[in-house]
Amino acid sequence: MTSKTSILEKLSSDIGYVLSGQQIEQFNDFYKMLVEKNKVMNLTAITEYDEVVLKHFIDSIVINKRISDDNVKSIMDVGTGAGFPGIPLKILFPEIKLTLLDSLNKRILFLNEVIYNLGLDNIECVHGRAEDVGHLLEFREQYDLTVSRAVANLSSLSEYCIPFVRVGGKFISYKSGVIDEELSSAKTAIQLLGSEIEEVEKYTLPDSDIQRSLVVIRKEKKLSKKYPRKAGIPGKQPL
Repeated sequence: MTSKTSILEKLSSDIGYVLSGQQIEQFNDFYKMLVEKNKVMNLTAITEYDEVVLKHFIDSIVINKRISDDNVKSIMDVGTGAGFPGIPLKILFPEIKLTLLDSLNKRILFLNEVIYNLGLDNIECVHGRAEDVGHLLEFREQYDLTVSRAVANLSSLSEYCIPFVRVGGKFISYKSGVIDEELSSAKTAIQLLGSEIEEVEKYTLPDSDIQRSLVVIRKEKKLSKKYPRKAGIPGKQPL
């Protein structure tokens, strides 16, 4: 896997991070587990090594400098799916406390296998809907950073994710390059959730023409107990 490994090393270097030998091994082991499990359950439409590296691994870890600069100690990944961006971020920053949240138990079982096989610690998987888990005291407003690559509009995503962020912490939403209209319609929701858009960083994934955006939202005050609303409502009736 020498040539393949060099692709992973080059692209991570392009975004300013030099991987250790152990990290390269963990990424490659994760890849093998992902494509093997994908044969029996739907985890990803992307299975070629180069594409997984670019569109899943690199796309997940582009926030590496933000984590370092903000001295992030704890992360909640909401709607993690097959473990993105959470598992790649944990490989990069093994000392961080990480919680992976997903509503499908089959994915949680897969992620527990990944955690065991990669030798990751200080990481937990939670099976549940964000609207329910967001009211539990052990998770509510407990994290420096919440992240999500989930496919949902930004208004709904904000209601799912902001409840987990401590006051002064941030929520980063991974989005496509075309984001202006979605940003505009989400501003009211973000304000109602005691937060504000701090920055929108637009970029192109290395060695590609794939346009991406990171929407960085800062939580300014404690969240009203009425949020998140009951399961299903944020998706059907965004704030």
